[in-house]
Amino acid sequence: MAIDIASALRAYSQTPKATGLEGASETGSGGFAAALASTLDDAMQTTKAGEQAMAASAAGKAELVDVVTAVANAETTLETVIALRDRMISAYQDIMRMPV
Repeated sequence: MAIDIASALRAYSQTPKATGLEGASETGSGGFAAALASTLDDAMQTTKAGEQAMAASAAGKAELVDVVTAVANAETTLETVIALRDRMISAYQDIMRMPV
């Protein structure tokens, strides 16, 4: 079963903070969830910029160099998000394997 990052983030944000340790893992003003949400928003904006550059190129309103640069940035961002997801899953699996 595959779960996309946006669904996981929504589920995480809806969980009640019942442990009393919510301040321990948060940094300054937002914590991990806010940092992850910000990173995902940035990734989505980069992807949208690549799509807009491709559409502008198809309409003859953009230079090829700009399109290639925007698409390369979007590809790099996607690879980074995938690597982050894989590391998070690996960390979760490591935690679940720990003896109690």
